Amino acid sequence: MAALVASRLCHDLVSPLGAIGNGVELIEMGGQPTPAQSPEMQLIADSVASARARIRVFRVAFGATAPDQRMSVADLAALVRDMGQDSRLHLQLDATGDLPRTEARMILLAVMCLDTALPWGGRVLICRGAQGWRLVAEADRTRPAPDLWAWLTPQCQGVGPLEEPQPSAVQFALLNAHAAAARRPLAGEMDENGAEISF
Repeated sequence: MAALVASRLCHDLVSPLGAIGNGVELIEMGGQPTPAQSPEMQLIADSVASARARIRVFRVAFGATAPDQRMSVADLAALVRDMGQDSRLHLQLDATGDLPRTEARMILLAVMCLDTALPWGGRVLICRGAQGWRLVAEADRTRPAPDLWAWLTPQCQGVGPLEEPQPSAVQFALLNAHAAAARRPLAGEMDENGAEISF
């Protein structure tokens, strides 16, 4: 039910944001130097673009999906680019073909986990290998959060005795749950210079 609620919220929020974006474009096309080209209008346009990008990501990461739904790597790359706009992480996707949408969801949740671990920025490589997906992050420093990373250890997969995370870190618990539901072994580790998540 929570995933269906998330899907509904994302669906309903896209339309008004699109209308605001269209309104800004119409004002800009009106030929009026003011206020269309003002810093205030640019702020509105940038904020709408950022909100629409976030909702596209949230729809896949938190919304409902059918087990047989698939997504192209090109579409996943667009979502990864959207995530990079509001993050200090430099994200690189190295994959071809397509993938189950359930895997795309886990990738986006894993990127959110890495974003939490590397708040000062860093580089993340997302790649698909013979054993599954790996997200490898490098940074000058990381923010230790052993309680959160405990959700990504194999012995805790699919179990719930861990302390419930704050809303800002719900991605850790969700990644645990989705990996368990997909019967994908999940592993995550972090040190002072980076982190890695695989499933």
